[in-house]
This record gives sequence, C-alpha cells and structure tokens, in this order.
Amino acid sequence: MSIQKARLQGKRYLNPVPTTVGDFSTMLKVLPQFLFKDRSARSPSKPLGPFHTDPLLYQVPPPSGLRITWFGHSSSLIEIDGLRILIDPMWDERAAPTTWIGPQRFFAPTLPLSDLPPIDIILISHDHYDHLGAVTIRQLARLPRCAGTRWITPLGVGKILTTLGVAPTNWTEVNWTDCVEVAGPAGTISITALPARHFSGRSLFNRFETLWASFAIKGPRHRLYYGADSGEWPGFAQIAADHGPFDLTMLEIGAFHELWSDIHMGPDGAIRSFQAMGAHGLLMPIHWALFDLALHAWNQPIESICASAKKENIRLWSPTPGVPTDVMPDVEVCTGWWR
Repeated sequence: MSIQKARLQGKRYLNPVPTTVGDFSTMLKVLPQFLFKDRSARSPSKPLGPFHTDPLLYQVPPPSGLRITWFGHSSSLIEIDGLRILIDPMWDERAAPTTWIGPQRFFAPTLPLSDLPPIDIILISHDHYDHLGAVTIRQLARLPRCAGTRWITPLGVGKILTTLGVAPTNWTEVNWTDCVEVAGPAGTISITALPARHFSGRSLFNRFETLWASFAIKGPRHRLYYGADSGEWPGFAQIAADHGPFDLTMLEIGAFHELWSDIHMGPDGAIRSFQAMGAHGLLMPIHWALFDLALHAWNQPIESICASAKKENIRLWSPTPGVPTDVMPDVEVCTGWWR
C-alpha cells in the first residue's frame, strides 16, 4: 500500500486504516479490572535500579557511529552519524496531567536533564502524557544547551510546546511523508514523518485533534525506524521498502490488551510487524518498563518477545536503562537486566 499524508475529518485526524479506539463502553469493561484485579504484578515487587548514565561518555563519539541510550519506556537519546536526537523525553514522575495522581515511574531518571550533552534535535511522536511530559518539556526549554535545539513534532503539537516554553521559531510541525533535513558533521540526516495507527489527545475531549507519527531517521551511514505508539497495520512493509533497510527498528511492546489491539501492537504484533518489514537488522522493544499502563505484568512484554524472537530467529536489542550502547551490525544486545 502507498503511504499517504494524514487526512482530516472535520477537526479530527484519521488513522491510515479504520481503527477502533476505546470509548466509554470500553472504559466500563476495563475499569473494574484496573480497580479490583490483583495489581501486584503490574509493578516491580522491589525497586528497579538504581540506573545511572555517566555523562562523560558522551564526550567520546560512538565508535560505531550509532549509539543509543534508552531511558525507559519510549525515551531514548540517539547518536547517529554525528548528530544527537532525543526522542520522546519523559523525565516526569507521573505520566499524567497532574503531579499527585496517575501512573508513577518504576525507577528514577538515569541522569538529570541538565547533564545531557548538547542536543541537536528533539523528536516528539504525539501528545500523550507518557511521551510529552509537561515538566520535562519546560526544563528542556530552559536549558542553555538546548537553546538552539530543533524540535520536530506532528501537526498541532507545536502549540502545546509553545505553552510549555519552547519558542515557536524552534519547532517544526510535520505531516506524514514530510521530511526534515538537518546538516551534520558527517553529512545530512533526514527525518521523515510516517503514519502510525494510534490517536492523540491530552484529555477525553480533544482526541485526534493533533497528529501522531512514527519516524524514519536516515544518516549517511545508518538508518533507524522509530515506530512510536502504533497498532499493527499493512503499511510497515511499504515503510521498509521506501526508507529501509533499517539497522535498528524500535517497536512498542507494552501497554497492550485485546480491547485496544488496534492502537497497541504488543510483543506478538511487534514480531509480526518486524517480519513484515523484512526482519532486517535489530529489533528494539520500546514502550515498557517505566509505567503501569495496562493489566499485564510489568515484565510480561519483554519475556514474551524474548521467547518469540528466539523461536523466530530475530535478533533483539534491549540494553540496560541509561547505559549508552553502540549498535553494531546484527549484534544482539539482551542484558536481561529486568530479571
């Protein structure tokens, strides 16, 4: 299937294929399970970590040219061909509109935001609170080393960034298929916004009014796909054909349930989507290990995908949180830190 720009229906953006998003009836089905089902396995039984990122490591460029620091959930620092890209930074204590209630972090940030190296690009995939934390964005907007940082975000999200202190001159909004090129020391890096099967909204009353996206990141030497939040859909093969092959493909595995399988693929869906993309390179599981956002055990997604990947002969790339790790061609990284 061809990859198209996002379309509006009135004020609401449409998914690339027909998609069901949980409505009030779904909430009525799920709420009793959230409230009354045994919750003990949904969070770690003992504190995780502490995990620590040594900021001095960023003074030395990655030998491979591609290095990733995964901070948990979907937040990562990508060092690719001489540029640093911070993806969906989430340092907030809770993935919620308030600081006193809502899903709380399983472990503390691995380093203060002020200890990050200079960031060239900050990439925001959509406006949900587990990807766009108000406290995090406000702090980044005030950091002197981020004064010249370029923010790239889907249509409509720029206004939210402005309310959180990001200067309008610093952000660029993109529709699906739009490409932003950034000059780097090793050559130009392109970032192309692509469809995801998900939704947006920072309340129940403004769903779909801003766009959501995945991204292909292509440098002179390396290519990476960030799938962000998405259910399965038939476009993954075309994305790989148009923008791959990818050295690393980042796909979500957590916060899944059959009731909302249209918008979260889960570990089995990640395996199938990766295979649809040709199963080239490494598969990095994201969107897990930081917040209680579903009914499954907190470590069930990673255990499930590890078993499936072994069966399907797929190479996983799952580093310890906060540890800057080089991506080497076809070299699996699976530290098992969660055990």
